[in-house]
Amino acid sequence: MGHAYTPGLKVTKRAVVRKQRLLPIKGDVLVKKGDKVKPNDIVAKTELPGIVLPVNLANRLGVLPADVPSIVTIKEDQRVEAETTIATSKSFFGLFTNEYKTPIASTLESVSNITGQLILRGDPIPVEVRAYITGTVTEIFPEEGVMIEEVAAYIQGIFGIGGEVDGTLEVISETLDDVVDEHKIKPEHKGKILVAGSLVTGAALNKAVEYGVSGIITGGFEDQDLKAFLGYDIGVAITGTEEKGISLVVTEGFGQIKMAPRTFNLLKSHNGHLVSINGSTQIRAGVIRPEVIIPLGEELQADIPSAESEGAALKIGAYLRIIRRPNFGEIGVVTELPPDPTKLDSGTYARILKLKLNKNGEEVIVPRSNVEMIEE
Repeated sequence: MGHAYTPGLKVTKRAVVRKQRLLPIKGDVLVKKGDKVKPNDIVAKTELPGIVLPVNLANRLGVLPADVPSIVTIKEDQRVEAETTIATSKSFFGLFTNEYKTPIASTLESVSNITGQLILRGDPIPVEVRAYITGTVTEIFPEEGVMIEEVAAYIQGIFGIGGEVDGTLEVISETLDDVVDEHKIKPEHKGKILVAGSLVTGAALNKAVEYGVSGIITGGFEDQDLKAFLGYDIGVAITGTEEKGISLVVTEGFGQIKMAPRTFNLLKSHNGHLVSINGSTQIRAGVIRPEVIIPLGEELQADIPSAESEGAALKIGAYLRIIRRPNFGEIGVVTELPPDPTKLDSGTYARILKLKLNKNGEEVIVPRSNVEMIEE
């Protein structure tokens, strides 16, 4: 009989984490294979072409298109600063002078005596790619980027917002049930990644932004607080591009849900360590999980498998999280895996499993499509 697999969230003390750091277009790679890098090290850079600004100069200055080249005072491929006069014309027998000033720093690309139009190109836009994690450069992709590898504690969340940030990990909740409100966010938390228990309030998140906190990891977060914080409903789109000054990783789900003990204890064991987090999330096709990466010291890197597992086998004793109501967010251990489809209350047939809940020891029957594995 073949193995059954179910989607899983990774929560592991030690794993090989590999990250490709790639440029959007070809550029320069700034590191070599074997180099040690830190999260804020720039590993590659390039320049995106500046914006194109077409200008109908004939209409603006009231001249014939054929006369436009003669009134332009700079040459093609010449760069000028913003608010520089690049064309002048006379009107009413020379009594009045009309001018055109560049709205942005730009380079003159072309002038047409047919359309009376000139094309300006804004300055190139520099793009730099950070390492994001502490690690070793294991592969170079010429003109494109690098592969960085590190042995780290690795945690995936259910949902998040904000992009890649790093900082010192600080657990500010004493227990899994703690609710973090605005009074628990302090000025000394600036630049840190904070760990909460069951909930972070919307007011606390706003206070964290005010004090310059880099990120927050929490068990739960209220949907209405998220909408108020962002100013819109998140829907099903990918997150991670929000520019709110902070990244958020939710490990369990929406509402007040205490963080899984394994996750909380793992974070607690690395209190004070450097950590990288990314809130980027995509729920549908091409699933992207928010993540927490805690690099381990060299003394803790022995006996690590050469590659991450391809999938998690669903078996007796596996830890699962229920991802549908009525027991949404609850964690338990698989006690039975009936092989044949079972008739549900809805009248449909589905493959099910029996799960012993950690919270109260109750054994529940759950469709296999309603659970998510916690990979260790």
